[in-house]
Amino acid sequence: MQVAWVGIMQTKPQLNIRNVTKSFRNKDGEVRVLDDLSFTINESDFVSIIGPSGCGKTTIFNIIAGLLEPDGGTIQFRGQEVDSLRGRVGYMMQKDLLFPWRTVLGNVMLGLETRGMDMEKAQTRARLYLQEFGLSGFENAYPKMLSGGMRQRVALIRTLIMDPDILLLDEPFSALDYQTRLYLEGVLKDAVETYKKTVILVTHDIDEAVALSKRVVVLSGRPSRVKQVHSIDIGARSPVAARSDSRFSGYFHTLCAELDIQTEANT
Repeated sequence: MQVAWVGIMQTKPQLNIRNVTKSFRNKDGEVRVLDDLSFTINESDFVSIIGPSGCGKTTIFNIIAGLLEPDGGTIQFRGQEVDSLRGRVGYMMQKDLLFPWRTVLGNVMLGLETRGMDMEKAQTRARLYLQEFGLSGFENAYPKMLSGGMRQRVALIRTLIMDPDILLLDEPFSALDYQTRLYLEGVLKDAVETYKKTVILVTHDIDEAVALSKRVVVLSGRPSRVKQVHSIDIGARSPVAARSDSRFSGYFHTLCAELDIQTEANT
């Protein structure tokens, strides 16, 4: 896990979102949420999506995951047009969604069970992941016995163990304290390098976007379009080290300006 992958540009497209539109109806009529939205995700990319609250970031994820159908536009996966990436993505949300009646081991094994994997093989695989993520000894614990950070580690393992092509992470650490968040950012960064995953992260935390990402997609307000895409060229091996990089502040203030957030540097 010693490869400094931030800043290494991958040019082979894995996912192309082209001219996607989506509207919802409410009591006042039709509300356009996504309008001609287009962006590209490369192989082994780590892309963060930021934008104003309510601009449709979660809607984008739901379309990619196949939970919603777009009104228009196309999705291409490795050059082939697809209806969705159902079965190819792992979706991790802010809430860990662990089943309280299942042990840590049982929660991690759930997806493998539904896939029909032999129970002995599934258990062996789950134990290896738990060991890798520092959770050996907690196999028989229940979620209520774990801290918030431990629960999110279990949720991350449950997502990774299914070997998805792309990880969709919807503010997975936003409910955690800052120290735990920094630790789990490091766990995530090591994990995606080890398992060679492509990651799309939705976050409101600009610090997090800069510290983790190769690129940051900035969305406009509703109806949402891509306002700008910024490359992040920080070669730090950990999110903590990235925050100490001399370039970090410049990226941070640039993204704040994109979102019209006032900072001491530009007031």
